[in-house]
Amino acid sequence: MKKKRTGRKRAAADIRPQLAEIRERIDAVDAELQRLLNERAGLAQQVGISKHASGRTIDFYRPEREAQVLRAARERNKGPLRDEEILRLFREIMSACLAQQEPLKVAYLGPEGTFTQQAVFKQFGHSVRALALPSIDEVFHEVESGAADFGVVPIENSTEGTVMHTLDRFLVSPLSICGEVELRVHQYLMGRMKSLSAVKRICSHQQSLAQCREWLDEHLPEVEQVAVSSNAEAARRARDELHTAAIAGETAAEVYGLDILVAKIEDRPDNTTRFLVIGAKAFHTSGDDKTTVLVSVAHTDAPGALHRLLEPLATHGVSLTRIESRPSRRKKWDYVFFLDLEGHVEDTKVAQALAQLKERSSLYRVLGSYPRSIL
Repeated sequence: MKKKRTGRKRAAADIRPQLAEIRERIDAVDAELQRLLNERAGLAQQVGISKHASGRTIDFYRPEREAQVLRAARERNKGPLRDEEILRLFREIMSACLAQQEPLKVAYLGPEGTFTQQAVFKQFGHSVRALALPSIDEVFHEVESGAADFGVVPIENSTEGTVMHTLDRFLVSPLSICGEVELRVHQYLMGRMKSLSAVKRICSHQQSLAQCREWLDEHLPEVEQVAVSSNAEAARRARDELHTAAIAGETAAEVYGLDILVAKIEDRPDNTTRFLVIGAKAFHTSGDDKTTVLVSVAHTDAPGALHRLLEPLATHGVSLTRIESRPSRRKKWDYVFFLDLEGHVEDTKVAQALAQLKERSSLYRVLGSYPRSIL
């Protein structure tokens, strides 16, 4: 026994100098990282000054350039940090550098603790002023008035489909789509109770309830389900009401002081929500982009009307990734179409296809060309 203890002491003594050396190297790397970060911030300042000394932060924001930086960082990454962590770190670096003059103001569908807030931080980093608003309409209004530089709104979920109200707003709004964010959505059951047996009702947004339908039917079939305006509102009710639990994102549990009862109860493990970034400006190509177009024809019920409208895309080899129809509000049974295409309006084949599509349309508007979401 004594020999074993002596051997352990010798091994520990051998490790101490190695640990001390590694820690010294970590300290040296930290110092160099800090120097380089400040050098990068200084270069970012020069970019801003060279553009316009009196400009606002929004004048210097270039989503296409940020997308290129993030893609390059992902390509360079050899580990051990995961691509997701590398992207998050570079996003925060760019966010901090951009915010040196003043932070961007980004409106989003609130309140605090929603998935839309998470999408804001994923797209813009934490060095922004995030403005929580109670409705999609108010997010659009805040950006249209100039009170916010950009807005973030949900557009579709991989399980439950399109958020129609967001689409309808583009029928009357002059704003453009400046970017997209795809967020892997994990749903958590949370509350102040200690066991599932104490849950009498579950509050959540209708979309989240639908995304967890199978789990709820299997584990809590007798519990009342209450649809509310947001998952954050559900978390607030779970905090304030006896026997009420909520389904929301993990952040909501932290914000409202709730315990996680069951984690990741969504029915599909790849459950993803797509968000749009809306703003007043158009941006140049990033090299890997999407374009959204709003179109219609005079008689949408005519034979072959949709085929004729879309034919130029096939002719010029432009991929249609999504199509959605909505009532035009011009007359009954008349529709407009929202098209998502691969490519940017500055790309030759996209420009040629859209020129022909415009000739065949009674209504035509490019809602935006923007960098494809970087996961």
